Amino acid sequence: MLRRLTRSLGRALALGLLVLVLGLSLAACGETASGLTGQYLDDTQTVAQALQQTLAGAADAPDQARTRALINDYVALYRPNASINGLGSFTTMQTALNALAGHYANYANRPVPDALRQRIEKELQQAERNAARGA
Repeated sequence: MLRRLTRSLGRALALGLLVLVLGLSLAACGETASGLTGQYLDDTQTVAQALQQTLAGAADAPDQARTRALINDYVALYRPNASINGLGSFTTMQTALNALAGHYANYANRPVPDALRQRIEKELQQAERNAARGA
């Protein structure tokens, strides 16, 4: 009886570990829900362009909820990575993202003021340039 219980417990533990390892490896291989690939330069350019479209009011720009999800996914993906977190491009990008996310959190029903929009656009352009040159 004890032997059968031990064998069943061992099989369940092995199966649980297998599911955990497969789940983690599959999560690390693909894109995130917002389309981020894990390639810092590509993702930085993609996020910056999407936010610039949003700020410009383009018809195909993502709505506020998708923009917030994109910001959260980008920061969650790259903030823990010490080799990227220390880059000037990431710091500038994070400043722009925090400004826009803060506006959405505090003034969800109001448009982005011109002064804030111009500052965010400038920071996004600077972050794109810095990322392209590896800084």
